Amino acid sequence: MDAEEELIIIFVYGTLKRGDCRHHVISRFHFLGEAVTQPLYRLFHLGSYPGLVEVAENGSEVQGELYAIDPERIKEVDEIEGVEAGLYQRVPVQLQSPWRIIGAETYLYLGDVSDAEDLGTHWKVEET
Repeated sequence: MDAEEELIIIFVYGTLKRGDCRHHVISRFHFLGEAVTQPLYRLFHLGSYPGLVEVAENGSEVQGELYAIDPERIKEVDEIEGVEAGLYQRVPVQLQSPWRIIGAETYLYLGDVSDAEDLGTHWKVEET
């Protein structure tokens, strides 16, 4: 990794989290810890995965995890999250202390959530 390239800090809130079905995608990256967003977002159930959206009012504090990923490898995560397909967009996320100033990013869902179930503060792994 080039000295000028900084690690990208990613906030994950759904299937990429520890214990969920797609965690293997980021398990090789450095886990920094658990984190909570500022109450500026809503988390929706989209079937087998959640979608985070930014809202103007009535936001929730969404729980998730932080990972440090090198810029060369972030493209793999972008692909898994459907960035090129227009499903999600990787954007800066506002977190609460102690992570408030680290400049983390997350994946916002770009689709319609008008008929989706509001999940509250966190994604729950489905029990079968």
